[in-house]
Amino acid sequence: MPKSVQSTGIDRLLILELIAKCMFISGKINLSSLSSRLKLSINVLNEVLGFMVAEKMAEVVRRGASDVDVEYQLSTAGKQRAAEFMTSCRYVGPAPVTLEAYRRMVEKHSVRGTHVVQQDMASAFSDLNLNSTIRDQIGAAMNSGRPLFLYGPPGSGKTYIAEKLGRLMQGLVPVPYAITVENEIIQVFDPLVHHPVNIEPSHDSIDRQAYDGRWLLCERPVVLTGGELTLEMLELRYDYHTGFYQAPPHFKANNGIFIVDDLGRQQVKPKDLMNRWIVPLDRGCDYLTLHTGYKFVAPFDLSVIFSTNIHPAELADEAFMRRLGYKIHIGPLSEEEYRNVFRQHSYALGINYDEAAFRYLVDDLHAKNSRPLLACYPRDLLNQITDYARFYSEPRVMCPQALKRVWHTYFAQNDNLAKLKDKGMEWQPAEN
Repeated sequence: MPKSVQSTGIDRLLILELIAKCMFISGKINLSSLSSRLKLSINVLNEVLGFMVAEKMAEVVRRGASDVDVEYQLSTAGKQRAAEFMTSCRYVGPAPVTLEAYRRMVEKHSVRGTHVVQQDMASAFSDLNLNSTIRDQIGAAMNSGRPLFLYGPPGSGKTYIAEKLGRLMQGLVPVPYAITVENEIIQVFDPLVHHPVNIEPSHDSIDRQAYDGRWLLCERPVVLTGGELTLEMLELRYDYHTGFYQAPPHFKANNGIFIVDDLGRQQVKPKDLMNRWIVPLDRGCDYLTLHTGYKFVAPFDLSVIFSTNIHPAELADEAFMRRLGYKIHIGPLSEEEYRNVFRQHSYALGINYDEAAFRYLVDDLHAKNSRPLLACYPRDLLNQITDYARFYSEPRVMCPQALKRVWHTYFAQNDNLAKLKDKGMEWQPAEN
């Protein structure tokens, strides 16, 4: 916890602005509440408030028995200044940390220090029937600190595997509420991405009074983006209404995992996306630009995982593929693996596993329809059996009749499909 304005690393005027805006919104406010909202120590606040009182921007409303029990409010002149501050930037919250402090913290908790062994992989994927060869390949890739490229048919479990890799990321990481660059504020903490962990004061001798509240201790982040990803999303997003920035998703993923799911389906061309990241992947840093034109170097410390249904050779040139390092194919399951997944999901849904029904599924439905044994099918088919059982108010049973019924609705097939095709009457999408 910084004990002086100088030790915060940020400009005195920026702290003054934060205090003035907080008081402008709250009206009268005591030191304790102000400290809690801005995450700054009483000493730092007193240093700036003393200046504000001397400059007739603020005034003491009440003094209690202790030095902490003091209540302040803005003067008329202070309210005018605070309104001006609000016009230029509406950020009112925890004080930011400096870019340099953030850079040092990211480096200290770098993903490049990740050390994964076979036991870690076995534990992380204990609930997933993952082929041992693929599991070992992924484990080695996680130790490399280089990007990982998972490719294979839809439904093979690529995204599920990618998200599970977060279990391998050990330790907590400090995440700031915001950082400041050139006195501009960039919001970093995102409750949808960062999950704070409560630590008791006795844990590892952490004293909450000595802890810099501008940081939150969080689990290592896992950020998933899909078809919505654009090049613009990879830049700082400045909101002209609020006057401050939102960090891009890969920035929020620092010290964690960033997953680009379904690569090739984005609005941006894969080649353009790859070109955008050639330098960050090589050098471990990114270049971001403020709306003023000021460019700065930001840390790029994350495990990047690409997941796609398209073969790597069709997505990018050889130069970029070399930078990826690991290209791992996730294909159909073996029959034994498929059986194990079926058993697992049957147990989870309270359905008794039936070997005769499984044989019908594999030998009749899959074989005759040339459907590969993909990891997504057991859960989806068994869920539909559950849906029908609820509808008919009957027990959930894994039997050939039930599997045939859900197979037809899941794959959009029916007994008349072949006849319709013979007559040239199969369904076609409507033209625009």
